[in-house]
Amino acid sequence: MTLECEAPAARVRPTAAEVAMKQTWHHTTVLAVRRDGVVAIGSDGQVTLGTTVLKHGAAKVRRLAGGRVVAGFAGSVADALALFTRFEAKLEEYGHNLERAAVELARDWRTDKVLRNLEALLVAADRTTTLLVSGTGEVLSPDDHVVAVGSGGPCALAAARALVAHTGLPAAAIVRESLVIAAAIDIYTNDHITIEELST
Repeated sequence: MTLECEAPAARVRPTAAEVAMKQTWHHTTVLAVRRDGVVAIGSDGQVTLGTTVLKHGAAKVRRLAGGRVVAGFAGSVADALALFTRFEAKLEEYGHNLERAAVELARDWRTDKVLRNLEALLVAADRTTTLLVSGTGEVLSPDDHVVAVGSGGPCALAAARALVAHTGLPAAAIVRESLVIAAAIDIYTNDHITIEELST
């Protein structure tokens, strides 16, 4: 009597998108909305270690490049601060050109042995462009001028899109209301909200 066994399936290397989807960002929610010549980026203030809340009022949105760029991060605080430092250096190196600095940061992030282990996502905007930068090398500009990242990102994104479509609220108000909604749903997001704005 012989038993037939299936050969183990060959290990398939996951795509960059699959890796990004498997990563869990239990640290915050960041939302950017551009409307009527104004871009607003906001985040909650919760810092979580495992199932413990360590801080309620962390500032995860900053002005960079002398106030010309606003950026927010989701992910490990130490990793995000390292990214902020790198990103600000890239902005200075490329004359505050947001797109060029973001592409160069993404390239370094994907190829550098130290940077590729950083667990964070970056949302950045200047007066004309909004970008999402990830460690898998993506630099994405949202089609509808709304982008969200973090554990509460899907909730905030859905709320913001609904508010953009069905209200006349300004960008900062949409960001605030959407983050409040996300905070009521996602346990890793709180209602200590920080918002920065830029006008064209």
